[in-house]
Parts: sequence; C-alpha cells; structure tokens
Amino acid sequence: MPAPKAFIFDLDGTLIDSLADIAESINRMLDARGYPRCQQEVFKQMVGDGMEKLVERALPQDVRNEALIKVCVEEYRAHYDTLWNAQTRPYSGIVEMLKTLQARGMKLGVISNKAHRFTVPMTEHFFGADVFDHILGQRTEVPRKPAPDGAHEMATFLGLRTDEMAYVGDSGIDMQFAKSSGMRAVGVRWGFRSEAELIECGADVLLSSPAELFNLD
Repeated sequence: MPAPKAFIFDLDGTLIDSLADIAESINRMLDARGYPRCQQEVFKQMVGDGMEKLVERALPQDVRNEALIKVCVEEYRAHYDTLWNAQTRPYSGIVEMLKTLQARGMKLGVISNKAHRFTVPMTEHFFGADVFDHILGQRTEVPRKPAPDGAHEMATFLGLRTDEMAYVGDSGIDMQFAKSSGMRAVGVRWGFRSEAELIECGADVLLSSPAELFNLD
C-alpha cells in the first residue's frame, strides 16, 4: 500500500473527547420524560451509529418505538445544541499533530456518523476553518459508516484514490469503513472503544499517541 497522501479522521473519540456532553444531553432528554439516566461510561458503547441509534439505545427497552425515538432525537438535538462545547475538548496532542500534517502538505478530512449539522461547526470550532480540506458528517441521503460511500465522496473531492488515504478512528465501525472502501485502517487506543475491537475489525496499525501518525509509511 502506498504512503498516504491524505489522512481522514473520525471525530468523536478520535479527534475530540465529546462523551460528557453527549451523555448529559441524552440524560436531560431522559430526565424530562421521567426515564432513568444512563451512566456516562456506557455511552462509549452507545455512540458511533448516528443519533437515532444513540437515542434508541438510551431509552428503556420497554418504551422504544419508532415514533418515540423520532421525537426524542429532536429533544436530544435541542439539548446538544446548547451543550456540545461545554466539556468537549480535543484529545492531547491532536491540535499539534494536525498542524504538523498540514505543514507537510498533507490533505486532511473528517468523516463522521455524527449529524453533518454538528460535525462541520464542531470541527471548525475546535480546530479552525482552514485545517481540513473537506468535512462530511452523516446526511440522510448518504449511507453511514461502515458503508464506503463517504470515503468515495471524499476521495473524489480530494482527487485521490481511496488506497491513497488512511482513515483514523477509534471504533470497529471505523476500521470496517476503512476496509470496505480500500483505505488504510488506523486505530487509536485513546478513544471510546477497546483495542481488541479495533484488531478484530481489521486495524492495519494501532496508535498510542497522535504523534505516532508521523511514522506511518
């Protein structure tokens, strides 16, 4: 596989530690409906598949139905609108790593299963509007990861083949996404999911710190 010409990143659990704000937004939605709160730690397994799945997993099993999930997604979204930058921060070393890659002329992108309307402003808030060449959040008309559609869209925008890109993420879904689209699968150990999950889902390489990305060839 050729050395990457672009690094594409997952957002939550990879670039930013957003768990506390996601958890609080969900729990405020649950509070208002009289449902029990979820412990913050369990959100590590609940996130990654988009808002609908997150809300479905948070609701008590005996009340889940399509209509309720739809309404609760809107309630969660309203809370998250006001809370997304309360405690969320980039992981240590991420900002410096991105600046170094950018200085080296590397193309950079973000592909997330977080809704596009949050992914773009959050990425630009934490890293600036001039760091990433292209930012793609989850949109209803595009199948979410691990379907390869977003990777092909990114490759077309950057003028590259998918095998010229590396995808950096913290979950098994991210590794499956990389594999399904022909990108190099780079797993990070500092995110929400386990090293075992990353390996099981096909990680080509695992990173313990952002700076280790510079050694990828």
